[in-house]
Amino acid sequence: MLRSTRAWRLPHAGLGLFSPSFTRVPVAPSSSGGRGGAEPRPLLLSYRLLDGEAALPAVVFLHGLFGSKANFNSIAKALAQQTGRRVLTVDARNHGDSPHSPDMSYEIMSQDLQDLLPQLGLAPCVVVGHSMGGKTAMLLALQRPELVERLIAVDISPVETTGVSNFATYVTAMRTINIPDEVPRSRARKLADEQLSSVVQDMAVRQFLLTNLVEVDGRFVWRVNLDALTQHLDKILAFPQRQESYLGPTLFLCGGNSQFVHPSHHPEIMRLFPRAQMQTVPNAGHWIHADRPQDFIAAIRGFLV
Repeated sequence: MLRSTRAWRLPHAGLGLFSPSFTRVPVAPSSSGGRGGAEPRPLLLSYRLLDGEAALPAVVFLHGLFGSKANFNSIAKALAQQTGRRVLTVDARNHGDSPHSPDMSYEIMSQDLQDLLPQLGLAPCVVVGHSMGGKTAMLLALQRPELVERLIAVDISPVETTGVSNFATYVTAMRTINIPDEVPRSRARKLADEQLSSVVQDMAVRQFLLTNLVEVDGRFVWRVNLDALTQHLDKILAFPQRQESYLGPTLFLCGGNSQFVHPSHHPEIMRLFPRAQMQTVPNAGHWIHADRPQDFIAAIRGFLV
């Protein structure tokens, strides 16, 4: 049963898909830069919480770049039913229904969760993070291990991933999309898909990116904050340097067809997460939960035992 949800409506102002100043509300003002070096403030994130047994650690899903909590809808429901646990899915800042902010780093995304999880009474919990969400989950575990009962990093390592990702290309392609006003949704998606296809050849990736295309007063806009992602993409593709380690149980779940987790990453993985296990899901790419959902659920359940 869906116990609780937070969501915000899209703005009603006219916004262009390719406008460099495009944002959507709620927008959090920057608390960093030019004002005495104040630290960025945590945001109240959008989430969905499925009810379950309070005595068991909840499972928290963190999506990747361009994703949203909806990516895990069916998996969250299945896992809640099969394990009896509470399951939380969260929209990262600048994604989904969470507020937009010019501040974007793993440190501040970790802080968002450090605020949210205790408020919901979910600490310590099992944190499952994919890609960008996996790096956020890793940093959260390193900074606040008392909040993380165990950790699952999905097809990502605590290292820079610039060389294996096309995310910068995706951001550039999304910023160039131009859709006329007042066109039907089906036509808008077709136009956006056609314009993306010259740069993003993989149809599955295009369909994933198009989940961010939303209609506001007859105009189609991106719900992800492309300005913030563009400005901070180097931080998102990197990982903060850390000296401490997380001593809790950790699973690195890798796609058999993905290049995101390379054997050369293993020494750094073991330095930061000395109890790490490595598991590969055959016939899965970077988006394991989309490619092999049943194998993904089985791997999580096996790690929870």
